[in-house]
Order: sequence, then structure tokens, then C-alpha cells
Amino acid sequence: MMLENREGQRVPDATFRTRSNGQWTDVTSDELFKGRTVVLFALPGAFTPTCSSTHLPRYEELVEVFKANGVDEIVCLSVNDAFVMEAWGKDQGADKVRLIPDGNGEFSAGMGMLVDKSDLGFGKRSWRYSMLVKDGVIEKQFIEPDKPGDPFEVSDADTMLRYINEAAEVPEPVTMFTRVGCPHCARAKRLLAAEGIDFDEIRISSDVTPRTLDAIAGARTVPQIFIGGRRVGGADDLEKYLQR
Repeated sequence: MMLENREGQRVPDATFRTRSNGQWTDVTSDELFKGRTVVLFALPGAFTPTCSSTHLPRYEELVEVFKANGVDEIVCLSVNDAFVMEAWGKDQGADKVRLIPDGNGEFSAGMGMLVDKSDLGFGKRSWRYSMLVKDGVIEKQFIEPDKPGDPFEVSDADTMLRYINEAAEVPEPVTMFTRVGCPHCARAKRLLAAEGIDFDEIRISSDVTPRTLDAIAGARTVPQIFIGGRRVGGADDLEKYLQR
């Protein structure tokens, strides 16, 4: 399999049939790339394990960091139909990365990245890669190595961000355990929102019980906030932490 690096070349001309809110919209390569700085990452398929657990979520998490470093938009491309890509975006809660279906594989073929995954029952799909495109010209391309399976070594969000700016500041992940109707949880959310800090919310439920929370945080009260894997504590503790 020959996977050609196309740095310095223009992206292929293509028209993508997309769906959003139940409506069809045609999007062209020019609309995506002309006069803009865009990071595009391509993957083998929506709803597949690595794509859903790591590839898309990390780009989604770092969208604002990319924008602060001169990127206008992050685009995720897959050889899937528009209905599948729309459903995957909703399932992932991806509202910052733009999901583009290359339903007929025309863009992927033009990139030299359309590969045969018939052994998995996928047919023709895109190889996994990422690229930085400026005004339609590919400045940098990270192509996964030609190995069996689905290698994921260089097309990740952090590798691309380090290329753009090695000193880029990446926010630490924030996780908050909450309970429905908890006023202190609502206050903690407001504190984080005021600082523009995104967070993952885990609600106390039949799956995450107070006993589970106690095992994780050493406390049964909510909220319990963790930043960068370190326990901060409740809403008062969060306020003090943010003031520092």
C-alpha cells in the first residue's frame, strides 16, 4: 500500500453531502479551506472504537486551544454517509469539531488515502491521518504508518498541536461528580463557566453510588471536583482554587 505525503499540494476538489438538523447541505472544498487555516483529521469509520474513544474526543477537547493558536476550524472526515456522521456527532456530543461525510470516498481518493478494508467488511475507507491546511494548501501531514490493523500513533490532536505551537498551553482535564437538584453543584458549574473551563460531569446514579464516590474521592458529598486528576473538593474549595 502506497501512502503518499502531499505536503505542498492543494487539497482535492470535492463536494460533500452533509446533514444538519435534518437538512441536506452541500459543502465544497473551497468553502472548507479557501482563505482559512484548517486542521483536518481523517479516520476509518464513525462509531469505531479508537475513533470514538480517543481520536475525535481529544480534538473536540482541544478546539479552543487550536483556535487560540491560529486555527479557524477542526474538521473530522470519514468515508461514511451523512446520516451516520450526523448520528455519530450527536452520540459523541461533538459540537465544536465539524464532521464531514466523504460518502463516495472522492476526497479520500484524491488524497491517495482511500484504502481497502474489505477484510473488516468496511469496503473502501480512509486511512487514518491528519493535516494542517492553509488556504487550500497542505502545510503538514501526519500519516499513520503502514501496519496491519488500525495504527494510531501520529494523527492525534496533541501531535498536531505541538507542530503548530510546541509551547501551546493545554488546560488540565476537569471532572465533577454531581447530583440532580444539588445547589452547590450548580454553583460549582457557574464558577467553572465564568472561567470558560469545560468539564466532564458524572452524576450520582445507580451506576455511580455515594459508596463509589467515597472510594474515589474519600467523601460522599457533592460536588466533588477533580482537576488534572487531583481532587480539589467541593464548591468552596473550587472557588479558593480558582482565586489562586
